[in-house]
Amino acid sequence: MHDFDDHGQYSDHPEDEPVSQRNPDLMELLSVGIDIGSSTSHLMLSRLLLQRRSLELSSRFEVAERRVLFRSSVLLTPYHDWDTIDTEALGQFISRSYDEAGIRSQQIDTGAVICTGEAARKKNAEAIVRLFASQGGKFVCATAGHNFEAALAAHGSGAVAQSFKSAMMNVDIGGGTCKLAIAKNGAVLETAAINVGSRLVAWDAQGHINRIEGAGARIARRAGIRLEIGKPLSRQDKATLAEIMAQVVFEFIGGKSLSPLAKELLLTPVSRCARDGAQLLFSGGVSEYIYGREAQDYGDLGPFLAQSIQKRILLQSLKVGEPAERLRATVIGASQYTIQVSSSTIFLSRNDLLPLRDLLVVTPLLEGKESGPDGVAEAIKRAFMRFDLLERHRPAALFMRYTWENSYNALRTLALGVLQAKALLGHQNPVVLIFDADIGRLVGEILKEELGLGNEVVAIDEIEVRDLDFIDIGEVLGNTQAVPVVVKSLVFS
Repeated sequence: MHDFDDHGQYSDHPEDEPVSQRNPDLMELLSVGIDIGSSTSHLMLSRLLLQRRSLELSSRFEVAERRVLFRSSVLLTPYHDWDTIDTEALGQFISRSYDEAGIRSQQIDTGAVICTGEAARKKNAEAIVRLFASQGGKFVCATAGHNFEAALAAHGSGAVAQSFKSAMMNVDIGGGTCKLAIAKNGAVLETAAINVGSRLVAWDAQGHINRIEGAGARIARRAGIRLEIGKPLSRQDKATLAEIMAQVVFEFIGGKSLSPLAKELLLTPVSRCARDGAQLLFSGGVSEYIYGREAQDYGDLGPFLAQSIQKRILLQSLKVGEPAERLRATVIGASQYTIQVSSSTIFLSRNDLLPLRDLLVVTPLLEGKESGPDGVAEAIKRAFMRFDLLERHRPAALFMRYTWENSYNALRTLALGVLQAKALLGHQNPVVLIFDADIGRLVGEILKEELGLGNEVVAIDEIEVRDLDFIDIGEVLGNTQAVPVVVKSLVFS
């Protein structure tokens, strides 16, 4: 097994003791990312080097370097029936991948198990991610809807990191869906999804159709092509289906005038965010063909769809960037759980509300003092949409960067915005608020005692988190009125 030396360099001659014993400011972890998609599943093993921010007198560790140790083969996600994923077959694939990598599940320190695409909507999806997480280590577990997956892909492909230089548009094309994320200045502004993908129609080794999704049937009807299970599909018909799909994808990317077919295939509202000057990045399985990294035929429309997309890129002279990850953009892993401690200015509407575990961090993009209560409520709504929380009710925590003036009126404006978003927060009980400034107690008191918010409230402050983190909030530490916060961060390139 490889190791890092005291300078963070990869070494083939590890010392007997862990790197943390040789240098307390360094920590080394084995991380796994498992992606269970509607069409394909795969995993990635990485070794992470975390470094303490010691120069800032901080106890926090940050990922300083990541080395990929193993990338599994791609498995066509197995199903018992239309609505049930084959857990046993998936488990065998995960175990076989661990064996091929030469590691035991007990060696894994941390990881992420994410069920994406239509697979996230299957009736046993949540049970599956928990099952695989239990195989070893401490895991972040999530079923990701269309918008959440679009955000994950934009981070994993490197689009978000690159957006500090210029606006980026990440287009993630998988087996069943195409997801769009627009990023600027290191944040995902908007996401959207459409029912176009490479495995809407698929065939066996003999070329006979063995899969027809509803969207594939609609596209075939539009093309005047008859699809029938067990019957062959000509190369010309495959190319025709791909051409129509590519046309829909580019209408979706353009975001202005959509054909009736494109409107019919939309899975979310189309993004209206400005696209001017945004550079394109592609991720997902089809991107492997777009960038010329894959040539194998998996019995689907992937190569044909990629070729149609390539033609349009050339015809329109589009600027396309190079992603950090393509197929595996949504699954890299999770970092070590880092521990922060809040200030003593927290608010609990009831003393028995803690501990809370596995809260997804959601960051509304606030406009500062120019944003009134309506703007705060709208920012919360957009943030919930970005993580599919309007339709998929899971515990979440709102993290708000406080850039306003430190006055009662500003705090009340913020609290009023949260109150106006009560319809969105109805299933969140308690409502969990996190601030980077020490205003938790003040905002909590205004919400409960002045404005009469019916939900219970937990408001903590002096904490630094980000979108796509997951947190645990512990019980109050003695008589300090502070709480420990465990932050589980997903790792991207």
